[in-house]
Amino acid sequence: MSPLVISLLVLTSIILIIILTSVVRLNAFASLLAVSLLLAVVALPDHDIIEVLKHGFGQTMSSIGFLIIFGTIIGVVLEKSGGAVSIARYMLSKTGKGKAASALGITGFLTGMPIFCDSGFIILSGLIKHFSSGAKVALSFISIVLATSLYSVHCLLPMHPGNLAAAGILNVNIGNLILVGTIYAVPAAVAAFYWTKWKTRQEPPYEENKIPEKTEIATQEHLPSVALSLLPVVAPLLFIALGSLMEVFSFKETNFIINGLIFLGKPVIALLMGVLLSFLLIRHKNTQVMNELFESAVEKAGPILIIVAAGGMFGMVIKETGAGAYAGTLLVNTGMGLSVPFLIAVILKTALGSSTVAIITAASFVAPMLPALGFTSDTGKLLVMISLGAGSMMISHANDAYFWVITRFSGIDTGTALKVYSPATVVMGLTVFFCVWITSLFVL
Repeated sequence: MSPLVISLLVLTSIILIIILTSVVRLNAFASLLAVSLLLAVVALPDHDIIEVLKHGFGQTMSSIGFLIIFGTIIGVVLEKSGGAVSIARYMLSKTGKGKAASALGITGFLTGMPIFCDSGFIILSGLIKHFSSGAKVALSFISIVLATSLYSVHCLLPMHPGNLAAAGILNVNIGNLILVGTIYAVPAAVAAFYWTKWKTRQEPPYEENKIPEKTEIATQEHLPSVALSLLPVVAPLLFIALGSLMEVFSFKETNFIINGLIFLGKPVIALLMGVLLSFLLIRHKNTQVMNELFESAVEKAGPILIIVAAGGMFGMVIKETGAGAYAGTLLVNTGMGLSVPFLIAVILKTALGSSTVAIITAASFVAPMLPALGFTSDTGKLLVMISLGAGSMMISHANDAYFWVITRFSGIDTGTALKVYSPATVVMGLTVFFCVWITSLFVL
């Protein structure tokens, strides 16, 4: 089967998932499983199809499974204890209801610098519904503003492994990339904010259930303090930030303290510490209450785990087809300047789902081309790196694990995510690339 035909099959499979989930309203897991199996049967006749599906499903589950479980427990404790309400009330009192979305967006931007976007969204997702209800704005607006603010820095800063690896491949100065990447991430986040605000302008705000649940640990009159409520949210972020700094500056195996910070900075360990700290919010720590919390968390985490892993399964099938690599080779000798690294990253991201894999693979494609493209200077390499980051933003859709983390932890439906969030990633990528192109006119 020719690479062109396979590429068309992959494109058709993506469109089919969009139709099944947003038009037919078929369950997301059923849609992903059916399309993944169909694509594998047609496009991978020489592969062990079951092994491909299992590898994609299991690889995704192993990479973010604990993050989802621990993040869900933190979210449940914040919800049941009243901690999320306490944080939301405090932030709204400081920013004003009219600026609640901006405040959460800035929070996402800052916390997203040292941590993965999915980890950050899971940790902060407990605030979304309270912000929507308290500020009287659409749930989808608040959710996607948080998602895109985290995503903007995730795709552009070298504190994240994909960008760090790509910078190493292209021999880009890390310090300059941190500074420049942060600058370019700002217009990406701002563009996504206004796009989302416009697309959700007619949607109603989320209405919180005013009837307290029987298992509720704290009443509205006995909310925990803001400082205590923030502890399970802020502490994991600080642990991960410190761990990332240790890794970036190569403080490895120096002493016991450094090793301890690196260990605590691993996302799984950091979120586990957040879980333990969240238990401080529970007023009555008896077996019944703890069991109710764990049961509620398991009920919420189960469907999320299945759907996110199914998205990874679909991404693995696409990867095995080789469609992304084929499309990238077509652009190698086009002489289109910064458009080449950008488009290669776009194709790989859209096909593979992972921004991390897309930017590393694209950097490997582009590195030998730098002399021919005329980007051998430090400034040229830096702009190529930002172009790759811009391309790795788009398009986030059904084969991206982060897409399913957003839909499941925010409560917005798949159709809304495809209509608002996925196009927002296109807006972000194009905005960053336009800024890079304008910059290149003056510095190259």
